[in-house]
Amino acid sequence: MTLFALISLLTGGFLSAQTPSPRPTSKIPPKIPVRDFFRNPASRGYDLSPDGKSISFLQPWESRLNIFVRPVNGGKARRLTSEKDRDIQQYFWKGNDFVIYAMDDRGDENFHLKRVKVKDGEVKDVTPFPKVRSELVDDLEDVSETDILFRMNKRDPKVFDVFRLNVPTGEMKLAAQNPGNIDRYITDHAGKIRAAITTDGVNTSLLTRPDESAEFKTVLTTNFRQQCAPQFYTFDNKAIYASSNIDRDKSAIVVIDPETAKETQLVYENPEVDVDSLAFSKKRKVLTFAAFDTWKLQRHFFDPETESIYKTLSDKLPGYEIDVAAHDKAEEKFIVVANNDRTPGSRYLFEKKSGQLTKLADVAPWLKEEQLAPMKAIEFKTRDGLTIHGYLALPLGRDPKNLPVVVNPHGGPWARDSWGYNPEVQFLANRGYAVLQVNFRGSTGYGRKFWESSFKQWGKTMQDDISDGVKWLIEQGIADPKRVAIYGGSYGGYATLAGVTFTPDLYAAAVDYVGVSNLFTFLNTIPPYWKPYLDMFHEMVGDPVKDKNLLTATSPALNAQKIKTPLLVAQGAQDPRVNKAESDQIVNGLKKRGIDVEYMVKENEGHGFHNEENKFDFYEAMEKFLDKHLHPETAAASSASSTGSR
Repeated sequence: MTLFALISLLTGGFLSAQTPSPRPTSKIPPKIPVRDFFRNPASRGYDLSPDGKSISFLQPWESRLNIFVRPVNGGKARRLTSEKDRDIQQYFWKGNDFVIYAMDDRGDENFHLKRVKVKDGEVKDVTPFPKVRSELVDDLEDVSETDILFRMNKRDPKVFDVFRLNVPTGEMKLAAQNPGNIDRYITDHAGKIRAAITTDGVNTSLLTRPDESAEFKTVLTTNFRQQCAPQFYTFDNKAIYASSNIDRDKSAIVVIDPETAKETQLVYENPEVDVDSLAFSKKRKVLTFAAFDTWKLQRHFFDPETESIYKTLSDKLPGYEIDVAAHDKAEEKFIVVANNDRTPGSRYLFEKKSGQLTKLADVAPWLKEEQLAPMKAIEFKTRDGLTIHGYLALPLGRDPKNLPVVVNPHGGPWARDSWGYNPEVQFLANRGYAVLQVNFRGSTGYGRKFWESSFKQWGKTMQDDISDGVKWLIEQGIADPKRVAIYGGSYGGYATLAGVTFTPDLYAAAVDYVGVSNLFTFLNTIPPYWKPYLDMFHEMVGDPVKDKNLLTATSPALNAQKIKTPLLVAQGAQDPRVNKAESDQIVNGLKKRGIDVEYMVKENEGHGFHNEENKFDFYEAMEKFLDKHLHPETAAASSASSTGSR
């Protein structure tokens, strides 16, 4: 059962030492076929049945990730599902007899919940409603052998009601009807809906009640800039653990009184970054650790037993980051993830009683870790004195001087880049590019002030941070100023277009992947279930009426006459977040002016490409495009990707 809670125990036995992570080669590595970076993994998504007798995992079948299961003690794996249109991305066990997974239609993000019988592989769509999105609320693992709580927007596309579903029979009953403004429901450890978060687009309220027979009472209202996000109830169901930035810049883990929302205890805070993740043991009813990102994921342990197992596993798997990703209900068997910045890593089974650590699989055994590039944390000062953090991957075996560079701004934009394996970074570094990732202002995790500094700054200071990162790299002598490209997806696609619009001399090539081009049309075409947040978007991005001049000035499609950089654009036709019209506008505007623009549209994709054949097409096109504009001396050479094998 894959849980938010991670439980770890070590009472005896030993782990045999594993081969440490190999050092990167000092020579130029071989050119790895592009498809080897983006093909489906050999397997991933390992989980355990509640009774600990079965291991499940995702593995390709007919070029799509499907669910397989096998006995934990060995034996032949058996395929449970037969999805051919889309990969299964996530799933979970319900009891020992059923597995539930989500599936949308060609990337439209209207996910249906499907349940499959483990015994015979019978699959049933339990939410077979067109244009309806379904999401898990609580798997009720410790409450019911048969039921789960989920939410869907069937009654009103803008809001989600909660239903209780009997998984074996498919029968569902309304558990909570949304009055129109509830964004999230929170259950206690008995599976009762005890709290909710409402929004009017700008203000957020916390509602609580002592039991499900009582009416909700508003106990806290804040502007969206201040956040008190419930994590879960305390183990006696009398208080709530939450991540809060109220009266502080950095979010901290606190305990609040559900009757008053008053903070009664500070559990953990970090002076440098937000802390917004808390883990616990369901069986032992103890907090295990708080997790947060500095330059990479860190943990503050509360529980000695959990800390002991992480230390032991780290000692036995040197050079790898360790995560306990799943476990059985008895907390006797654990799925262990071991990876780092140069490999998606391996998966292991750890058995507490024997202390045995057994390798289950290498996720991508065709990739050699020593041939991939380390991801180094960097920081620099912007033109207005702000410290910006990010990452730099340098191609192996090359003198880090006058290198071609690909700047890769992240999406969100209220997200962040983190240290870890990234196939795009490794693909580009293998082709000889330095790869720069910038956590520009507004990136999450660095506190409220840093986040708020991005409001109404799309195309302005947020973009300046990316430009300043490029200039810093040039000043260091690493970047060849004539061979810098920019590539990003979603908001990163917007930043790509803004980069070539507002700093047209900075970039020699650009790749826009499902990016926003016109802020007016973007704000008018968001999914219906984003509508409650529209007023917040107006404060964070800009109001189409009040800030008309700002949005006009910062929309690349409305300033396309400034673009002269060669451009590759990729778009999913079913994208519900950034409609295809966003890409159409920029492409049509440039083609009318005779600008070199390549346009790839995939009819069976949404916000980003997921099917591997579409990823192959996109990254092979990117390779040729960048080679043409950043490596003119090799433009005529045949691409290694053309012979890449699956």
